[in-house]
Amino acid sequence: MLAPRVSQALIRSFSSTARNRFKNRVPEKQKLFQEENDIPLYLKGGVVDNILYRVTMGLCLGGTAYGLYCLGWASFPRNK
Repeated sequence: MLAPRVSQALIRSFSSTARNRFKNRVPEKQKLFQEENDIPLYLKGGVVDNILYRVTMGLCLGGTAYGLYCLGWASFPRNK
């Protein structure tokens, strides 16, 4: 009789009632992102969004600079 117990446990863990433990925060986020306060949309999430934005921009700029460096290095062959 172990199989019915296991299947009941799986059904409970994957059913829609298991998701109701979390509070719906969508209305709060909608109010935050729909405010007119002259902050760019990608920074309205607060400090975490600011850090993620800066890290992403730094990686993009660093990757672009490194790509240009490699392109320049490859375009001038060594003399033998």
